Amino acid sequence: MQDATPAAAPLLGIDLGTTNSLIAVWQQGRAQLIPNALGEVLTPSVVSIDDDGSILVGRAARSRLTTHPDRSVAAFKRFMGSEKRLELGGQAFSPEELSALVLGSLKHDAEAFLGCAVHEAVISVPAYFSDEQRKRTVFAAELAGLKVQRLINEPTAAAMAYGLHEQKFERTLIFDLGGGTFDVTVLEYALPLIEVHASTGDNFLGGEDFTEALLQACLKDWGMTLSSVEPQALASLYDSIELLKCKLGEGPQTVYWKGAGEPREWTLDELGAQTIWEPLLGRVRAPIEQALRDARLSPRDLDSLVLVGGATRMPVVQQMVAKLFGRLPYRHLDPDTIVALGAASQAACKARDSAIEELILTDVCPYTLGIETTRGANISGVFSPIIERNTVIPTSRVQRFYTSHEQQKTINVEVYQGERPWVRDNIFIDSFVVELTPMDKIQSLDIRFSYDINGLLEVDVTLVDTGKRHSHSIDRSPTGLDEEARQNSHQRLAGLKIHPRDALPNRTLTARLERAWMQCLGDEREQIGTWLSDFSQVLATQQSSLIASQRQQLNEALDALNL
Repeated sequence: MQDATPAAAPLLGIDLGTTNSLIAVWQQGRAQLIPNALGEVLTPSVVSIDDDGSILVGRAARSRLTTHPDRSVAAFKRFMGSEKRLELGGQAFSPEELSALVLGSLKHDAEAFLGCAVHEAVISVPAYFSDEQRKRTVFAAELAGLKVQRLINEPTAAAMAYGLHEQKFERTLIFDLGGGTFDVTVLEYALPLIEVHASTGDNFLGGEDFTEALLQACLKDWGMTLSSVEPQALASLYDSIELLKCKLGEGPQTVYWKGAGEPREWTLDELGAQTIWEPLLGRVRAPIEQALRDARLSPRDLDSLVLVGGATRMPVVQQMVAKLFGRLPYRHLDPDTIVALGAASQAACKARDSAIEELILTDVCPYTLGIETTRGANISGVFSPIIERNTVIPTSRVQRFYTSHEQQKTINVEVYQGERPWVRDNIFIDSFVVELTPMDKIQSLDIRFSYDINGLLEVDVTLVDTGKRHSHSIDRSPTGLDEEARQNSHQRLAGLKIHPRDALPNRTLTARLERAWMQCLGDEREQIGTWLSDFSQVLATQQSSLIASQRQQLNEALDALNL
């Protein structure tokens, strides 16, 4: 009689990408990509609604981006974590709902391939995804009928795939430029250990931006704007520009386009493209420099480079990387598929597959977490870090704070994430109130942050005088920031009346101090935070001579630190 006990459904590894998504499974001692219904391993992250109301996902939907731009949507991953709604055939969908449709399609492909139901997965996310974006990714999986066993950072997943192939000790920089996000991770691996030292990035930089820059340049040369072109014609032009981008390495390319008028053409070579892309290439360099600084390494300390993501196929990106590091990167694994393979490897670790159970992976928190405090008697809204970026996780850190006055009855703990010295410039995560017993004295309290590998943050507040403890877990429900409200706040700040701090020299120094604060950690960061507060107080006096003297001293101090 045949055993009626079904075999355990395998854990899947999923790369939920901005441009394409993939799914893989660990079988027979290795990670294997799962093809979709078309026999392809790449499923475009595009959703479209047909005339009969049915949903299309993948290549068909991508084709409809050009023919039915009002009924198709792509690159919605970029809006994960916001309250943005995307129109699709007259219906409004959230980014996580659209992501759930892509995940559901991948799940069905896996079930067809494996011949069994699947319910669990390890899903990759950009290393620089915020806490809220990670929550929304988990919720998208839930909507698709998948339980997330772990979220793994995309560069870390790539490291796992390479770590299984490279049997040696190495310090490696993972350069992950996908369709919509950019991550840089510095790690060291000596099997069975893969240790992440630093991770940073830009959630709004990817291959789509390089295409968009070419599109804007083309329209400018033609004396046109985006708003002046009918959506379908614009989608067609976008496709042509994307093709031109992909072929630039073969020599000068020409776009032939007929919009709402006479036929037009636009020719571009690599040198011209590099000029157009210079601002974007500058944004690529900044996270590289920050990651190396946080890891306390120089380019010559690295043993290898790994390119991940389809956008790294652009010659201009490869040339820039080779020039920055003086060496050629590893390219023997497909940059489009490496993340999914690494996610499947991590899934095998979770399932304790005998072929991989010895692999040990450490990761880091890629952003700083802290609370709002006051500095001195009248400087409020200061961001005080508790877990600094690139701290190895899981981690638990505690700091002591003090009440503001002797008769204080409550404290409001506001948790933020970011790299700016003022909470107004960082991302608000959550807040809660702790009751106090007035003691006719300033009270001290210890605030502990505990952060796990899935990005779950727990906050414990201990009142030192009484020993009372208040615990608060950051809610993982899919509620979060209102992107429109944030933009309105920026506009309100930009519209404030002219003040001495808006004078160019003062603005320049303030920006320099804030940038230095963001780049530094530990004692250096604390010192720069003090300088920033002091300079803010001096600006408030509106005394030109005092401001000029302080400005000179701080600029000299920053010069001495090479910041």
